[in-house]
Amino acid sequence: MRTEPRRAAGGAARPRRVTTELAALAMGVTPATIRKWASRGKITRHGGPQRAEYDLDELFALARQNAAE
Repeated sequence: MRTEPRRAAGGAARPRRVTTELAALAMGVTPATIRKWASRGKITRHGGPQRAEYDLDELFALARQNAAE
């Protein structure tokens, strides 16, 4: 299993983005919760009007933050 972020050309970390459904699965919540978090500014919504995407690293950071509380 890969533990380091993927690197794009030039050495910059490439974001790993997933759909709303996969983000919900990764976090153990419903897709509605993911959309609610995005609307409240807890996570950043990427993608266009028809396709929302969320960064896995941002989601995992939120999970670590919630676990520490």
